[in-house]
Amino acid sequence: MADRTLAHRAQNVTVTEKLNLPPTAAPTNHGKTVAAWFTTYAVVIAFTVAGLGVAFALEWLFWVGIGLIAVSLVVARLLVSAGYGQGGAKTRARQASHGGH
Repeated sequence: MADRTLAHRAQNVTVTEKLNLPPTAAPTNHGKTVAAWFTTYAVVIAFTVAGLGVAFALEWLFWVGIGLIAVSLVVARLLVSAGYGQGGAKTRARQASHGGH
């Protein structure tokens, strides 16, 4: 059992670590961006298509679903690059026009 007495704590000073905080405040949109919503819906739909391919033993439908997953991830990355992701220019402009929400 650990010694938690006042005398023990006085003799064994706890060393605190320096906080490493980010240089600026994190975005307040909680990930609710066009890129995030697109990615979520597209990947769920694509996985559903692939799952239906497995459930009905249709190999071609499974591969269509897998292809849709790949395409949706590429489009999502393009949306982030275009400024529709977390901290992007389009997202910040949209937040400013909606009063920060």
